[in-house]
Amino acid sequence: MAVITAKPRAATTRRVRRPGRLVAEIVTVVVAGIVAFPLYWMVLSAFKPAGEIQTANPKPWTLAPSLDSFQRVLTVSGFGRFFVNSLLVALAVVVLSLLLSFLSAVALTRFRFRGRTVLLVMILVAQMVPVEALTIPLFFLMRQIGAVAPAFGLNELGSLVLVHLAFSLPFAIWMLRGFVAAVPVELEEAAKLDGASRMRFTWQILFPLVAPGLVAVSVLAFIHAWNDFLFAKTFIISKTENQTLPQAILVFFKPEDTDWGAVMASSTLMTIPVLVFFVLVQRRLVAGMSGAVKG
Repeated sequence: MAVITAKPRAATTRRVRRPGRLVAEIVTVVVAGIVAFPLYWMVLSAFKPAGEIQTANPKPWTLAPSLDSFQRVLTVSGFGRFFVNSLLVALAVVVLSLLLSFLSAVALTRFRFRGRTVLLVMILVAQMVPVEALTIPLFFLMRQIGAVAPAFGLNELGSLVLVHLAFSLPFAIWMLRGFVAAVPVELEEAAKLDGASRMRFTWQILFPLVAPGLVAVSVLAFIHAWNDFLFAKTFIISKTENQTLPQAILVFFKPEDTDWGAVMASSTLMTIPVLVFFVLVQRRLVAGMSGAVKG
């Protein structure tokens, strides 16, 4: 007796989109468009001719793109120097913040000492203090430091490095502390059994494991130092050769006739390094932020 087995029909799966998810996606697209529109308008204005920028009825497009605004920006005296100064300050802050925050996070996580909890609370409180409230005290502090160490006094790039480092370290330490704590203690014990010293374990094993957190810290420190205008304007007073890139934009602000095309072009040029840096480390940055939340 032959047994006839019916072949099961291929199940047709339809992707059912929930109304709540659809609304969330629409809201996300709208919010993303609102956030991206100022960036679009900045780039558009940088390529617009002067007549289209100063018109009473500006249009969200241009049929005659021009590079005149970029030429005026790049021909400003000292623009390249300003760019190098900003790059030096940002890179110095990134390197020092990575090194100091990593070692501090290891000390606060792996060691038990008196005052450890108080120190953690102070680090957390330091993130809540407004930047504007500390500008004047930091000005007098940098002036006193300059009397002892001229390289870190007023009108010097070292003062900007110290100030940005002081503001980036609390957040960096708090973030990396979660990454270091997520590494099992058993891994360190196994390394000790294999003959690895604490220093070797810290730099050859622990350091690569917290790499996503280090990338996240480096991106945030770079953006904060690169886009700074308040501290650069406050501490670099009379030494023009030590001014940073955000200060170069002030050249195009005039009481009677502001060159908005050059302002938008210089702002666009300032955004490019940050955008490139962010794209290069985007995956590790997302992993670092998610790891910090889990930690």
